[in-house]
Amino acid sequence: MDPKISVIIPAYNEERSLPLVLQGLSRQSLHEIIVVDNGSADDTARVARENGARVVREERRGYGSACLKGIAHLDSPDIVAFLDGDYSDYPEDLAALVRPIVGGKRDFVLGSRMVLRESREALLPQARYGNRLAVFLVRLFFGFRFTDLGPFRAIRYESLKALDMQDKNFGWTVEMQIKAVKRGLRILEVPVRYRKRVGVSKITGTLSGTVKAGTKIIYIIFKYLFA
Repeated sequence: MDPKISVIIPAYNEERSLPLVLQGLSRQSLHEIIVVDNGSADDTARVARENGARVVREERRGYGSACLKGIAHLDSPDIVAFLDGDYSDYPEDLAALVRPIVGGKRDFVLGSRMVLRESREALLPQARYGNRLAVFLVRLFFGFRFTDLGPFRAIRYESLKALDMQDKNFGWTVEMQIKAVKRGLRILEVPVRYRKRVGVSKITGTLSGTVKAGTKIIYIIFKYLFA
């Protein structure tokens, strides 16, 4: 029997990009696609439904809040994938992320934007430098060499539940990676393609967003160092 794969897509005002993301996903291999409308003021929810996704709404703003809402609405999958709604990731690369989990070799697979040159160069400079600092600290304190904190990732559902994710905003990705290391999950990074997103980033596209995200990521790293 094929594994049940669920995809969670947090989205905030992504009516232009979201149809492209959803059309790029192979429906035949997926159990469900959940778009979490994180308080959008545009037609994000409508275009998501029109393109075959199930929509849930999370009024509390924050990337982690949206991911947690999506997890709460999962229909008992085997594997859960997380994918941004801005069309910066290539939805077609999902197969490369889930394949090692389906094959029983890994529990958690992270899509790294830092391996392929063209993907790395598509990141804003502040995102590249922030990533390098964060993964350096993770390797220094927790002993695992990540290259990225990329949002495109897949994880065994039972492993995800065991991580007991908590962060409501910018610290979500690094929290998952640190907890995965501390719990001894079988982790793999695979290169993924990346391009400039549709529209302007709400985080690294602004000074305040960059500062808030960077501060929260560093806080999470030290929080779990001393936990």
